[in-house]
Order: sequence, then structure tokens, then C-alpha cells
Amino acid sequence: MSDQPFAAARVVVTGGGSGIGRAAALAFADAGAASVVVTGRRADRLAEVAAAHPAVVPVVADVATAAGADRVAEAVEAAGGVVDVLVHNAGIFRFTPVDGLDADVAQEVLATNLLGPLLLTGRLLPTLRAGAAVVMVSSRAGHNPTPGASVYGASKAALDNLTRSWAAELAPRGVRVNAVAPGFVRTDAYAANGMPPAAVEGLFAQVASTVPLGEVGEVDDVVPWITALAAPTSRLVTGQVVTIDGGLDVAA
Repeated sequence: MSDQPFAAARVVVTGGGSGIGRAAALAFADAGAASVVVTGRRADRLAEVAAAHPAVVPVVADVATAAGADRVAEAVEAAGGVVDVLVHNAGIFRFTPVDGLDADVAQEVLATNLLGPLLLTGRLLPTLRAGAAVVMVSSRAGHNPTPGASVYGASKAALDNLTRSWAAELAPRGVRVNAVAPGFVRTDAYAANGMPPAAVEGLFAQVASTVPLGEVGEVDDVVPWITALAAPTSRLVTGQVVTIDGGLDVAA
């Protein structure tokens, strides 16, 4: 494969201020993308990503809202008016035990993880040209029980269904749709849910002991799959959900 597989490509990555989204955005930029529109809610984090590569175009937007989707569409228009790769990475995890379910929290999870991809894909659909790729960042939780976080799991299960349904629906347009489904990955999502560093490390140690390959994931374990599914060399791959969990599905 060429070291510039995305030469002149126009890319959009949601939730690109940190973690998997940030790393994916910079990977596309390093692989030759002409522009990488990166969305997020925090201007300071987006500015850091933009400072790391001149191809990155930061857009402060909540893509779970129509106004946010419009702002991204405006940035796409300014960057050339077409999209070759759309990565739906924006997502949040929240604990939602059934015996203490908070409706506002549940709505926040569903809006960010599910409504966002729905709104933005619909808004950008006219710009997705033949040969374009959509990549969802789902989760192993979408196809496994998620006690205490069932709303998160349900949102990712819905994302998996969107992946397969849109793959069939958009194939006549020449648009491919795939997803990655990571297991436990070291990102700041755990701290964002109020877990102190010692608790996070304890969780990772416990999880690693149950993973057949003996390790939890790193961001760099996921990003190459995002770029591979988006690359022209995957032109016959669509409707797939690739699980990246060290073999937890095998052990389940």
C-alpha cells in the first residue's frame, strides 16, 4: 500500500479532540488527506489537534444537534464540498443501572452515540461521492451484555445495525459503511466518568486477566483498522463490524 493512501482525500472525523478520534484524524492527515475536518465540543482540544498538522480543520460543534451538523456541513463546503471518508467517533459512556436510571443521562448517551451519526450522515450524504467510506466507532458492548451500562450497549448495538443497514442502502451510490468495535481501550473516557487513576488501572488489570491475549487495547490498536476500512484497498468491504478486543468474544 502507498504511504499516502488518502492523497487529496477529504475526511471528516467526529469527536476528534482526544483519544481514538484525535489519533485517527492525524493518521488520515499524515497519509495525505487534503483536509481533515475534526469536530468536538472543546475548542482547546481541537486547537491542539489542528496545531499538530496543517490539514486539520477544527470545528467546534455538537453533532448530536441539527445546528452542529450544519456547522460541519459548512466546513465541508469551505474545504471543497465533498467527503471521501466520514468517521463517526464521537461518543460517550455513562453508567445507567436500571434501578437508578436517569432519563437525562440516557438521553445524552443516545443523542451522542446514535442521533449524532444519524443527523450528520443525513446532512453530509449529498457530499459523499462514489467510492466514499463511512466508518463507525462502535464497541464490543454493542453485541455483548453490558450490566450497569445497558443504554450505552444499546446505543452501540443500534450503531452496528446502522452499519449493516446503511451498507445495503448506500451501496448503489458506491458508498461503503463499516465499523470497528473495540473492547477496553486506554482513553480518557474512564476519567470522564469520575474514575480516579488508581481505579482505572485496577480495572485494566482486572480486564487484562480475562482477555485471552492478556492485554487491554491502546488507541494505536484501533486506528489502523479505521484507516484500513476507509482505504481504497478495501473497496469490496462493506457492512462489516470488526471487533478489536484481544479475544474477549472468544472467551465469552
